[in-house]
Amino acid sequence: MDYYDIFISVLSSTIRLSIPLIFTALAGLFSERAGIFDIGLEGKMLGSAFAAACVAYLTGSAWLGLGAGIICSMALSLVHGFASITNRGNQIISGVAINFFIAGITIVLGGAWFGQGGRTPQLLPDARFAPIVLPGADAIRGVPVIGPLYANVISGNNILTYLAFLAVPLSWWILYRTRFGLRLRAVGENPGAVDTAGISVSWLRYRAVMCAGILCGFSGTYLAIAQSAAFIKDMSAGKGYIALAALVFAKWKPVPVMFACLLFGFLDALANFMQGKQVPLIGEVPVQIFQALPYILTCILLAGFIGVAIPPKAGGIPYTKER
Repeated sequence: MDYYDIFISVLSSTIRLSIPLIFTALAGLFSERAGIFDIGLEGKMLGSAFAAACVAYLTGSAWLGLGAGIICSMALSLVHGFASITNRGNQIISGVAINFFIAGITIVLGGAWFGQGGRTPQLLPDARFAPIVLPGADAIRGVPVIGPLYANVISGNNILTYLAFLAVPLSWWILYRTRFGLRLRAVGENPGAVDTAGISVSWLRYRAVMCAGILCGFSGTYLAIAQSAAFIKDMSAGKGYIALAALVFAKWKPVPVMFACLLFGFLDALANFMQGKQVPLIGEVPVQIFQALPYILTCILLAGFIGVAIPPKAGGIPYTKER
């Protein structure tokens, strides 16, 4: 395998591993731009993965699985909204509670329903999102440089992969070019001014967390029935927290969010590629070092060593209408 083949292989793996991070980070973007901190992204991703895998297995339809994943994630988002917006509870505690609840209930229900130790049965090919071969991919596969890039990186991905990259400019357009986006950003900075203008702060924030629920539904569905062929307990493996770190690193902006997620995906792909490989002058490096790289970078980013990230001013603060 020459260096270009290695590059194509790592790049393809990077894209596949970045998709759940992109969906989840964009979910956090909508929620936190509205002033609602969402630590529960991890739980929503895991819950939607479980729901999608269960429904896809029972119905044999990937699209019904996607619908179930979105419904489950939106339900959890509404729970978070009810605790944080309606009851003005602590947003961090609400999100952590969702994470703990989902981590436990998916194992209990999976064991009770399928008897496979908290996982779902293997899905048939028809119950998964299959790769899409783009026009001309096979014809130009042998063309130097361009052929492998088009055939193995751009082509051959499932529809959720393309939707993830489409969601980035769509999110930018919604946030910066629509009335809803303007009001959403305003309610995250100065909810009092929004309320004075006669706009419901609570309803805006509820819509923001519902947007987050939809995007987390895509993320969890991708994990269970696109990247994998079944639900496995704790399969989100901290990706919700990594997506939050990418969101902070990108300073709550959609396009930088995508590049930050690709960076984390690259580190994950590099860890997979370096298993059992010899490093010049060092020898074989334990794979655990490479597997730890995304989490080390997460700690570095959250500690604020790479630039200063200023969150929305009203973020995490319950809004109480002045009388």
